[in-house]
Amino acid sequence: MRRRMNRYNLPPWMQNGLNVTRQFAVPITVFQGIRTFFLPSIVDLLLLFFLIGLVLAFYLEII
Repeated sequence: MRRRMNRYNLPPWMQNGLNVTRQFAVPITVFQGIRTFFLPSIVDLLLLFFLIGLVLAFYLEII
């Protein structure tokens, strides 16, 4: 039987990594959005969509 994934069952170093990622995800997304607005390219758009998905995953507590 497979155990369900729980953030609190992770090792401490991985919990710290998730906390750091959670803190920096929104400012990096805002910066990338401004950068994409002024200098758009397909790579910038893909990175922006990835970052928006990451922020939404943290907000909805999927991660």
